[in-house]
Amino acid sequence: MYPELFTIPFLDWPISSFGAAMAVAFLTGYWIAIPRMSEEGLDPEDAANMLIWIMIGGVLGAKLYYATDFSLRGETEFWASLFSRAGMVFYGGLIGGALGGYAGCRFYKITPEPFANACAISLAIGQAIGRIGCLLVGDDYGRATDLPWGMAFPNGLPPVDYPVHPTQIYESVWLFLVAAILWRRRKKSPSLMGEYLILNGLGRTIIEHWRLNPRVALDLSEAQWIGVALVVFGTFLIMRVRGRTKESA
Repeated sequence: MYPELFTIPFLDWPISSFGAAMAVAFLTGYWIAIPRMSEEGLDPEDAANMLIWIMIGGVLGAKLYYATDFSLRGETEFWASLFSRAGMVFYGGLIGGALGGYAGCRFYKITPEPFANACAISLAIGQAIGRIGCLLVGDDYGRATDLPWGMAFPNGLPPVDYPVHPTQIYESVWLFLVAAILWRRRKKSPSLMGEYLILNGLGRTIIEHWRLNPRVALDLSEAQWIGVALVVFGTFLIMRVRGRTKESA
């Protein structure tokens, strides 16, 4: 575990591995989105401006989701959680980033659907890198296991001194695979964003079986229900595009 990479001299300001992973995730996603926007018939010069909208929406969404969710459970106080350095929930970031991206599209007069398809691979890669950050700080691990690749997180969040499922690695590997699949299908997929949502939701729903999150209904956790919703919405996007194609034909 490497929760802190280094401290800025004279300022005594620690640089966390998760924060560094987030920065790398955004920059890598931006780098991938530039040629993808050209492939989708969009102006790649808009990528830098849209990155700012998505970053602001993503960070705010991740923090709001965390603060709201954990305050409703009675585990933390809302405002303290909102302004703390800890606490980032990906699905909140996905929702906030989507809203920020849509607002940016309206502001710069960019067609949202091809822009979403241009961002699908970036999202998969960015999330995979973010999970590496979770691993480094010892967050979001799974249940106890006696498998040979089990890992202990004695300085984790919270600490655990016995082997557990490194679900951060499971999800990161799955998302890198998703990114490779989407890259191969980028020119023939009816909706690359729809396929990303389906694969993301399926992977999280399965991996969540080894996670510690409480079950809320039908023996499924909150994250699993969100994963199911992503599969449904992704399927809707694909069916809508296919419906348009049939009408045009």
